[in-house]
Amino acid sequence: MLKAPEQTPLEIMEVHACPSRQVMEMLADKWKLLVFHSLRQRDVMRNGELMRALNGVSQKMLTQTLRALERDGLIFRRDYQEVPPRVEYGLTELGRSLSEPILQISDWGQSNMTAVEAAREIYDRNESEQHG
Repeated sequence: MLKAPEQTPLEIMEVHACPSRQVMEMLADKWKLLVFHSLRQRDVMRNGELMRALNGVSQKMLTQTLRALERDGLIFRRDYQEVPPRVEYGLTELGRSLSEPILQISDWGQSNMTAVEAAREIYDRNESEQHG
């Protein structure tokens, strides 16, 4: 009788015990990565500049995203206490240290998105043929 090969148990990624899972959850948000990408391109940006760069983000979502990134220590907020209000955002040293891995993901997307789109088309065509 054939015996199935023994499999090593899957690693359970407990959110509080696994730093990599914490980082993935911290960044697994469309707007966070887009804000981060925009701030990576300039030293500082104001709220209005970020709104224009992100095209489609609501003010409420942008504010929540900026606060979350600030809380995580990835960006700083500089309020000049002026009228009209002038507030700038930029990457902290910790945020800059994350720039390279995020840039690698962006580069991967540039190099591989055509292949991903082709795979999606094949999948969708196969699904359509099976269910249509």
